[in-house]
Amino acid sequence: MTGLAAEDTPIRDASDVEAFARHCFLGATGDEVGIELEFLVFDRTAPGDQVPLARTADVLPPLPGGSRVTFEPGGQLELSGPAGPLPEAITRLRADVDATRAALRNAGLALAGVGLDPVRPARRQLRLPRYEAMAEFLGMPYGALMMCSTASIQVNLDLGEKPAVRWERAHLLGPVLLAAFANSSLREGLPCGWMSGRQEVWENLDRTRTAPVPATDDPAAAWAEYLLDARLMLVREDGERYRPIRDGSTFRDWLTAPVRPPTMADLAYHATTIFPPVRPRGWLEIRYLDAQHPEIWPVCVAVTHALVMDDHAADTALAAAEPYAGMWLEAARCGLTDPRLRRAAETCFRAAVEALPRLGITGDLVREVAAFADRHVTTGRPPALDLLELVREPGPRLSAWLTEKGQA
Repeated sequence: MTGLAAEDTPIRDASDVEAFARHCFLGATGDEVGIELEFLVFDRTAPGDQVPLARTADVLPPLPGGSRVTFEPGGQLELSGPAGPLPEAITRLRADVDATRAALRNAGLALAGVGLDPVRPARRQLRLPRYEAMAEFLGMPYGALMMCSTASIQVNLDLGEKPAVRWERAHLLGPVLLAAFANSSLREGLPCGWMSGRQEVWENLDRTRTAPVPATDDPAAAWAEYLLDARLMLVREDGERYRPIRDGSTFRDWLTAPVRPPTMADLAYHATTIFPPVRPRGWLEIRYLDAQHPEIWPVCVAVTHALVMDDHAADTALAAAEPYAGMWLEAARCGLTDPRLRRAAETCFRAAVEALPRLGITGDLVREVAAFADRHVTTGRPPALDLLELVREPGPRLSAWLTEKGQA
């Protein structure tokens, strides 16, 4: 990511950090998308039990679409599809999701698309040094929940010829899209009080690294200040050794500390420990979307892509969404039950449906987007409300949803 100097080059002062930050906004000028999907994995016969990571890994088949497979600390499965034009990226990743679901089903497992584990407490499986240090820094309970119990959709977009424009759009649309796709209203079998309990977790972590990057006329300069003022989580030492930083110092403090100066490699690594809702990495990472049902995620990706990348759709959507651009907390708590966010989301979805044919999406997926809008947006019922209904009456409905009816 640095592309500026050798990784062991010492950083002289804040101007080097700004140069790094500006490099984060240099990337492909096209319109491609990369998609990363996280899923929870459940045992069909015992949905309250943790599924060992190795059990999942052992049954995964070769993936026809070429997705990369990784695991999060709690055993969440992540599929990262190859970047490409929107229709191709969705088609290839959909094939991989289908192949994964079939293999897990045959092994007695189920792939669940939900933003926060609705039944199991947080339990970490991966004990890598980075995760040990991260767990110590982030603390309980929210650090453990973030690492082990959350799942998201990450939409990675080309920066285009005007990166600042797409950066601004991704932020201004955030609360409306977060509300529309809120899908994490349960924790340990009970309502958690939020439509996006996943976002609640992020809100309760270190805000120097999870708050939105402040809006300015110069997003690269704002990103540089954000990097400087974020607390140091851990310092990578030789090999795979990591040293947790417990004194609250920031990267800016490190620049003047009476120890070795940080290097470009230190800065690049520090940037990987920072998790704002939108992050620049030579592309735009949109990180504020809850995981969705294995059949519904293409709707989330298509709508997000259309509203950021298509100029006409963006103009229409931003006119509706911009007045509520600061409503991150309201969106997470209320979803589309907030009438202001619901009305804005209706406009956004109409704009997306109109834009998708211009982006090469026709037929079934356009109809899927329209059907999602009819079911969840027009009614003000984000997917999180469907989850809540599963526990309003006694019975095994939630377990059935996780392992049979809803996800498999």
